Amino acid sequence: MPSFDTVSEVDLHEVTNAVDQANREISSRFDLKGTGATIEQSDADLLIKADQEFQLHQVVDILRSKMAKRGVDADALNLGEIDTNVSEARQTIAIVQGIDQTTAKKIVKQIKQSKIKVQTAIQGENVRVTGKKRDDLQSVMALLREEKFSVPLQFDNFRD
Repeated sequence: MPSFDTVSEVDLHEVTNAVDQANREISSRFDLKGTGATIEQSDADLLIKADQEFQLHQVVDILRSKMAKRGVDADALNLGEIDTNVSEARQTIAIVQGIDQTTAKKIVKQIKQSKIKVQTAIQGENVRVTGKKRDDLQSVMALLREEKFSVPLQFDNFRD
């Protein structure tokens, strides 16, 4: 039986490249030069530092544009709270990997409501969709692309 997996994965190498490009632009941009604004990466977390809060927002915009150019979906960024003190503003950004249980249940519910004859199974951080016809699986993919979930979705491991 044909099947595929619905996953939410981010290429961390592309994130590293986007962070490097953003740091280069921050160091050369006139309004941010010499302000100490930086982006630091540690595994799947980013730490953005700037002197003031509005500079922090500008750095986040630069980061999003660089990630879009590298093919990383902006929905994969989970912006944390902004911490400000007298000399610095900080913000942590978590990069979301995998589909959480509540989102997986929403995906399964959406597929069942469509009345397409397929079976779904939540397997850890992905959702497996199995059906008798390849056309049914492709219509499920089209359905999931139209819907907006809290994480970006990719379709992986298509077997015929």
